[in-house]
Amino acid sequence: MGLRTLILAAGVGAGHNQAASAIEQALGDIREVESAHRIDILETTNEVFQKLYDDAYFSLVSEVPWLVGWGYDSQDPPFKLAPLVQWWDKMNTTALVRQIRDYDPDLVICTHFLPARLVALLLARRQLHASLTVVTTDYDFQGLWLTSPFNHFFLARDEGREFMLSIGVPEDRVLASGIPVRPGLDEPVDNAAVRARFGLDPDLPVVLISAGASGGSYTLNIVRQVRRSEQKFQAVVICGRNEQLRLDVEAALGPHADRFKVIGFTTEMADLMKVASLFVGKPGGLSSSECMAAGLPMVIINPIPGQEVRNADFLVEEGAAVRCNYATTVGYKIDLLLRDPERLAAMAANARRIGRPHAGRTVAEASLQMLTPPLWISREAQKSMLLASQEGIAAADLPAGRRLQVLTDPVTGGSRAVLTQTQLRPLGVTSWSKQVKLSRKTLRTMRWQPDNLDLAVAGKWLLGDDKVRIFGVA
Repeated sequence: MGLRTLILAAGVGAGHNQAASAIEQALGDIREVESAHRIDILETTNEVFQKLYDDAYFSLVSEVPWLVGWGYDSQDPPFKLAPLVQWWDKMNTTALVRQIRDYDPDLVICTHFLPARLVALLLARRQLHASLTVVTTDYDFQGLWLTSPFNHFFLARDEGREFMLSIGVPEDRVLASGIPVRPGLDEPVDNAAVRARFGLDPDLPVVLISAGASGGSYTLNIVRQVRRSEQKFQAVVICGRNEQLRLDVEAALGPHADRFKVIGFTTEMADLMKVASLFVGKPGGLSSSECMAAGLPMVIINPIPGQEVRNADFLVEEGAAVRCNYATTVGYKIDLLLRDPERLAAMAANARRIGRPHAGRTVAEASLQMLTPPLWISREAQKSMLLASQEGIAAADLPAGRRLQVLTDPVTGGSRAVLTQTQLRPLGVTSWSKQVKLSRKTLRTMRWQPDNLDLAVAGKWLLGDDKVRIFGVA
C-alpha cells in the first residue's frame, strides 16, 4: 500500500497554492505515492477569517504598506507568535483539523506557515502520526514558519539554511531546495511558434509586464511609462482577472497600441516567459522563482515591504534584476537594459544560475526519502533560538546555560530533539557526554518540578510507548 500525502496551502495571493500545485505534480510521478490531496486551508474557514487573512492583508498593502513591513519585521524572529494569535487560528480552523485527521496522511507538506503550526500541534498531541514537511515560499526565511515538532524544512536558498543552522536547528532537518515552481520552465520552446500564437514580431525583444493573477492597478502606470521608451521592443501586458484593468490599459495606449499586446488571465505564462527578454512586475516569491527558472531578468516594481523587499534585495544582489524606486523611471530603466545586450545577457545567465526549476521534485523526493521521526524543540530551546535571532548571534555563542544540545538516534545518528544545556543537567548530561538515558521513572519525578517540566514533556514525547530509551548527545 502506497503513501497518502496531504498538501496544505493558503490562498493569500497565488504563490502558496502555486508552490503546492508544483509539489502535487511532482508527487504524481512517484510510484510510492498512493494519493496526493491538496487543500487551500482558507476554503475550510469562515468568511470573517478569510477576509482578515486575505482581503484585509492586501488592503493594508495598498493603504499602509509601512505597517505591513513593521508586522513582517516584528514576526521575523522564530517562536515569537503571540498566544492570542495562536488561539485565534486554532479557533477558526477546527474544520480543517477534522479534514486532516479524517484523511489520516502519512506525509503532510505545508506551503504556508498557518497549516504547518496546526499540523505540528496535532503531532505534539499525538493526534496525528505523519511526517511534516515545511516549504517556504520567499527567498528569506521568516520565523513564523518554524514550528515544533516537524520533520523536514525546505528553504529557497543556502543563506536561509545557514541562518537556521546558526540559531540551532540541526542540519539534517534543513535543505535549500528552491521554491517549487511549475515544471518545464527550463525546457526549450519553439520561439517562433509562441510569437506567432500571440501575434508578436519575430525579431523584436519582448518585455513581459505582469499585473499578477489578481491584476494590480499599478500596471497602468507602468504601461504609461513604458510606452514612452525609446528602444525598439514589443510589450505583452498580463492583466490577470482584472477586466477593468485590461480595458484601462488598452485605452491608455493611444498611438502606441501596435507595440503592445494586452491579455487578461492566461495559462500560457510559461511560454511567454521563455520568449521574453525582460519581466516587469512585483518580486513575489513564486513569480521571481519562475523568472529565475526560465532565465528571465526582472525589472522590479512596487515590492511589498517585508518579504518582497527582501526578495528584491536577493535578486539585485545576484545580478538577475534591477529595481525601480521611482514610479516615473520604469521606461528609463527598460531602455538602459535594452540598449545594453551584453548586460541583459549577463542578467539572464545570473537568473539561470540561481534558478531552481526542479524544486518541486526535490521537495517531493526528499520528503519521501527522509521519512524519519519528527524533531522536537523544547520550549526552552525555542527561547534560545528566539534570543539568538533577536540578538543577531549564533546559538553557539549564547551564555552557557542557554546553549543548545541535540539528542540523536543512536542507530541512525539523526536528530530527534533540541534542548538547552541547563535542561539536560538533571539527567547528568555534561558538555562531554555522548549519551543520555531517558526513562519513564525519571520523567515522572520531574513532572512536579516546575524547572524540569519542559524536559519532562519533551522526554515523554520522545519515549512514546517505550519505558526506557538511549539517545546520543551532540
